Amino acid sequence: MSRERLVVVGADAGGMTAASQARRRRGADSLEIIALDRGRHASYSACGIPYWIGGLVHSVDALVARTVDEFRKRDIEVRLRQEAVGLDLDAGVLTVHDHETGQDHPLSFDQLVLGTGAVPVRPDIAGTDASGVYGVQTLDDGEAVRAAVAGNGARRAVVVGGGYIGLEMAEAFVQRGLEVTVVDAAPQPLSTLDPDVGALVADAVRALGITLHSGEQVTGIRTGAAGEAIGVLTAEREIPADVVVLGLGVRPNTALARDAGVKIGVTGGIVTDMRMRTASHGNVWAAGDCVQTMNRVSSQPVHVPLGTHANKQGRVAGINIGGGYATFPGVVGTAVTRVCSLEVARTGLGEAEAERAGLRYVSTLTESTTRAGYFPGARPITIKMIAEKRSGRLLGAQIVGEEGAAKRIDVLATAIWTGMTVEEVSGLDLSYAPPFAPVWDPVLIAARKSWDAVELDVRADYTPQP
Repeated sequence: MSRERLVVVGADAGGMTAASQARRRRGADSLEIIALDRGRHASYSACGIPYWIGGLVHSVDALVARTVDEFRKRDIEVRLRQEAVGLDLDAGVLTVHDHETGQDHPLSFDQLVLGTGAVPVRPDIAGTDASGVYGVQTLDDGEAVRAAVAGNGARRAVVVGGGYIGLEMAEAFVQRGLEVTVVDAAPQPLSTLDPDVGALVADAVRALGITLHSGEQVTGIRTGAAGEAIGVLTAEREIPADVVVLGLGVRPNTALARDAGVKIGVTGGIVTDMRMRTASHGNVWAAGDCVQTMNRVSSQPVHVPLGTHANKQGRVAGINIGGGYATFPGVVGTAVTRVCSLEVARTGLGEAEAERAGLRYVSTLTESTTRAGYFPGARPITIKMIAEKRSGRLLGAQIVGEEGAAKRIDVLATAIWTGMTVEEVSGLDLSYAPPFAPVWDPVLIAARKSWDAVELDVRADYTPQP
């Protein structure tokens, strides 16, 4: 009996989780698995790259979940520096470019997993291709940035973009002792937060000694005589730079799929069913940052590039390829980050997202402390809650604080996932001890305040007007 061949394009979270799950369910005698990746590393934590650059993680090896040799022992062949540059779905053949030899060759498949990830957004301005300008998406990118900072005597870093990766890279440069400037076209950093919460982040970022220029569009990268980046230009100023990082977010890497006729959604990601099978081809699956998914609160398609989703989607795809049955139920948009001592988290919908979804809501902002106020180490925490009018259903939450603040978002993410109201959240049996929380946990205080706002809004609607 001939073996079926599964080819995985992209040897990271989504693709390799799919490969591993498929292998658990089908032996090597019935399923051959080959994984391709254009980079020099497989199965690594991209989320850990800023912390490695900043020196908190001391070895690049610590970011690698499994090596090529470890996959080989499990009968999964990983071929690095091999990039899929063409896809013929009718013939079931990939065209693969070998970056070591420069040659192209065909590779046939019976089942295909697209785990092509995402690519950094690069603005259409002069100088983005100069030496000293970096995106930070792959471990290869991280190695290049770390080498530039550690070996070239860089003193000034400019981060273009104030999103999650931008602020994490700003922190990394601060920890490296560089003078750091963040330039962001948005009014405040972390534009997925509401403006009032984003303003708290902006104040904290500046307090760390980072220069923050919000509401400024980068117009170009100034280069030196050797073609290296020496400054970042905006309409208002020129900012000297020895290293420039583009932290403008990412977009799904779907060129291979799009050119082959795989259906692409409104977010730019590959459209799949709940089993992670592509909507247009029965033997082609997709997982990770290249995929479009569904927000469970708004019921709208979204692109949320996070390793948590990539691993879950890859697991679902691999189970189904291996003959089992599993589904991916969507996301609620939970994310967390840290900038030095500042912790920031969000889940569900922000105000603008709720409005786009046609939902009527009330929002509240609550201040508390992470521990009992008298206990050493108690720090301020601010929680914003967004609840649906009338029903009180929790739609979204955002948290800003210091140690012990951000992971409280998981309680609220669970509440949103299960459709709880803020009244129900206010009655949750959460843990209490002075080292961990006040007697009323900040989540409970915020939920109670949110429910008060819901009730006040209802009473206002039914109060007769004179």
